[in-house]
Amino acid sequence: MKKFMTLLALIAIPFAMQAQTKFHDVEANEAKGPVKSITTQQMGRSQTITFTADGKQEGVTDAVYDADGYIQSAKIEAQGQKIEVKYTWENGKVKSRTMNMMGREFTTINNYDENGVLKSTSMDMGGQTMEMPYTDYKFDDKGNWISRKTSMMGRDMEMPRTIEYFE
Repeated sequence: MKKFMTLLALIAIPFAMQAQTKFHDVEANEAKGPVKSITTQQMGRSQTITFTADGKQEGVTDAVYDADGYIQSAKIEAQGQKIEVKYTWENGKVKSRTMNMMGREFTTINNYDENGVLKSTSMDMGGQTMEMPYTDYKFDDKGNWISRKTSMMGRDMEMPRTIEYFE
C-alpha cells in the first residue's frame, strides 16, 4: 500500500504548476510564460512534461477545456497507468484535482500563500488525508520555481526541476 501511495504522489505532484496563452495547461503545472518543457526530479525518478507554443500539454487525451482555455478534464498515462483527471480552478490556479486510477478516486487540494505560491497539497486517499508542505523555494528569472522542499510520508526531500522555454 505504501508503494501505491508513493506512486500516486509521484503522479499527482507534477500535475500536482499565468501567461497570455490560449490554453492554460502550463499554469496547471505550476508555471507561467512560454514554457516548452518541465523536467522534475523526485525520488530518483525524472519526469518531463512538454507543451505546445500555445500552452497545451502534450501527451494528454480527451482533454476538455472551458471557454477561457482552462483544462477541466483529461486522460493521461503515467508509469503504465491510465488516469482520468478532473480539475477545478480558482483565481487562475488549480484548486483541486480528482484522479480516477485503477477504479479508485483520489483528490488533491492545493493551498496557496498570499503571493500565489503553492504552500501545500492535501491528498484525500480514500478517507486518509496526507498533507505535503512546500518550503525553501528557488525561482528562475522568469518567476517559475526550479527547486523546493517537501516532506512526504515522514521523508524530507528536495524537488528540483528544469524548465525549457520557447524563445
